[in-house]
Amino acid sequence: MLYQRERQLMVAQQLQRRGISDARVLTAMTAVPREMFVPDPLRGNAYADRALPLEHEQTISQPYTVAFMCEALQLEPDEVVLEVGTGSGYGAAVLSKMARHVHTIERIPELAEQAQQRLAKLGYRNITVHQGDGSLGLPSEAPFDAICVTAAGGDLPQAYVEQLSDGGRIVIPLEDGHGQQTMQRITRDGAEFRRESLGTFTFVPLIGAQGKQR
Repeated sequence: MLYQRERQLMVAQQLQRRGISDARVLTAMTAVPREMFVPDPLRGNAYADRALPLEHEQTISQPYTVAFMCEALQLEPDEVVLEVGTGSGYGAAVLSKMARHVHTIERIPELAEQAQQRLAKLGYRNITVHQGDGSLGLPSEAPFDAICVTAAGGDLPQAYVEQLSDGGRIVIPLEDGHGQQTMQRITRDGAEFRRESLGTFTFVPLIGAQGKQR
């Protein structure tokens, strides 16, 4: 296939060399055709080690960031995932290779519709695309075993806490008040929530009722 070698090089050079070791993440990243999730004029850059622009001032995260978040979620094959921030649908496609079902929510109607059509055309059957305020989660489908948030919030939305199953994990970039974003993993153990800081990243803001207001 046209991009198969680029995909393999991306996994070897951008992911494995930088410490991504989960075999299921590496298999998923090898399987999903990233070139189908970027705007046509940028397909030649689909496997570059950087984020790429989408419509409506959104982005598709660089491959390493997608793989890092997927690995941090510590997914099991029978789990149900909520992804906040569908974008082009690439992240949901990768997650779908690792989980039983992925619910993904996008606040921009045009992006949600495009992602739904793209994922259906590519044959992804265990992904449901929703349009709405992702900062509120998706209470109609809760609880979730894992929540992956691809936009940066100032605080952890209470909606995510309420919609997380016992033993579940939230992976989300949070701002520290000084312009820096730190990836956090929040794990639920009964009534307790354990936080881990996983490094600095850069994301678009989480916009919504429990995020930033435009």
